[in-house]
Amino acid sequence: MEGPERAAAALGAQLRANGCSGASHGTLRNGYVRGLPAPDTQINHIVHNGGLYKRPFNEAFEETPMLVAVLTYVGYGVLTVFGYLRDFMRRWKIEKCQNATEREEQKDFVPLYQDFENFYTRNLYMRIRDSWNRPICSVPGAKVDMMERVSHDYNWTFTYTGRVIKDIINMGSYNYLGFAQKAGTCQEAAAKVLSQYGAGVCSTRQEMGNLDKHEELEKLVARFLGVESAMAYGMGFATNSMNIPALVGKGCLILSDELNHASLVVGARLSGATIRIFKHNNMQSLEKLLKDAIVHGQPRTRRPWKKILILVEGIYSMEGSIVRLPEVIALKKKYKSYLYLDEAHSIGALGPNGRGVVEYFGLSPEDVDVMMGTFTKSFGAAGGYIGGKKELIDYLRTYSHSAVYATSLSPPVVEQIITSMKCIMGEDGTAVGKARIQQLAENTRYFRRRLKEMGFIIYGNEDSPVVPLMLYMPAKIGAFGREMLKRNIGVVVVGFPATPIIESRARFCLSAAHTKEMLDTALKEINEVGDLLQLKYSRRRLVPLLDRPFDETTYEETED
Repeated sequence: MEGPERAAAALGAQLRANGCSGASHGTLRNGYVRGLPAPDTQINHIVHNGGLYKRPFNEAFEETPMLVAVLTYVGYGVLTVFGYLRDFMRRWKIEKCQNATEREEQKDFVPLYQDFENFYTRNLYMRIRDSWNRPICSVPGAKVDMMERVSHDYNWTFTYTGRVIKDIINMGSYNYLGFAQKAGTCQEAAAKVLSQYGAGVCSTRQEMGNLDKHEELEKLVARFLGVESAMAYGMGFATNSMNIPALVGKGCLILSDELNHASLVVGARLSGATIRIFKHNNMQSLEKLLKDAIVHGQPRTRRPWKKILILVEGIYSMEGSIVRLPEVIALKKKYKSYLYLDEAHSIGALGPNGRGVVEYFGLSPEDVDVMMGTFTKSFGAAGGYIGGKKELIDYLRTYSHSAVYATSLSPPVVEQIITSMKCIMGEDGTAVGKARIQQLAENTRYFRRRLKEMGFIIYGNEDSPVVPLMLYMPAKIGAFGREMLKRNIGVVVVGFPATPIIESRARFCLSAAHTKEMLDTALKEINEVGDLLQLKYSRRRLVPLLDRPFDETTYEETED
């Protein structure tokens, strides 16, 4: 066998050892469990994952119980039937029509909204609208204050009572390291900069909006990430949606994870490049698309693609899963493609020093072509960044729409980022940043373990601070949010179309600011509401911990 073929065979074997191929006894679902064993089912065999990974990588996605799935579809069916009935009543003036409609002189116009979108909003979303857009009137820290509101017309309008609900335990904000606070060094530094620079810049970076603080921030971000250069932007969503079109265009191919954030999706669509979707975190699916792209080239002409760009996230904010980055990088190198990594949720929240998913896996930042992240979560601020080679950043300074047309970051926001990042790096002369990272990791593992012990179906990686608890049925989405708020726990509930129709969920976000007492209080109330709403669907049989070396990961492989 020739050298390149031997290397390819070795890589293939290594990827297979990392959960990228099926087995004769059943299908290995890429390292996580979709179909779980019944109590009397034996696990067939164990696959050790010590090839590309330097640490355990444990994720679980328990399959939706069949009865629950059927009842969920029935629930949506009943809501749909009643929705059409109520539309009929509104049409004949039997029931008052509250939704926006065209004026009489516009009746012959094409409707502004698509029919189903409008139908879903007025007949399903309105029933549980009170679960979203709740106004808080405090810092979004470990506890928040919330303005009480009531509705007398089934959530079409709200009235504020004037009462403020105090000290709600905040389990919904992305305040991973607890830097969303109204006192401390970050607040003091931001207040000082506010008095010196003011609140806004009133210009773009290329004109009169380039402050010394922006230059300081970008140098600090580059040093934090371990890359040559970095650039900061005023909005996290626009960091993706406006920079991807600057990197790829017509004649290029984007391979995007099916669960990528909307900002990545919008950026990919705006670019004009061809987009192909691979199954979530599935390396078999990604490799097949890479092979097909190289073998077949562009449609019709069969010319080679100008560029192939892989789009992935560090932590997926709806699933709680972590990207299988070592395998993605191995495939990227093998097929000579580019990698765009969105670390919006993972930067600050993963890795011994908070440097994100690259550090979490012990990889080199040089292996990632474009490192993107946001300051809106772990840093308690706003905006986003892109890091990488100096040539890349210099190019984006000229061709990125966010750089050319968008107003610069607010100076107090910049100072908040600088101060919090220096704290994480230990450059403030304290160990506070390190302690926060460790506290977040401990809170994450404790909270996940306790929920699983209670019998809830929990998605995602054991180290992910995003913790989805599956609700499934539409009626339980609103009920869970309301019952938790009654118990002074603020949670985020998510349903269709943000998730698949049978996978509605509550999403908890852990923070280093949460004390054990807060978590225990939240867990007690979650357990009580879980019993009340019958949410403990898990049929998972607890598997004893295996004695294994630290650099090996164990995957369970089960019969479907």
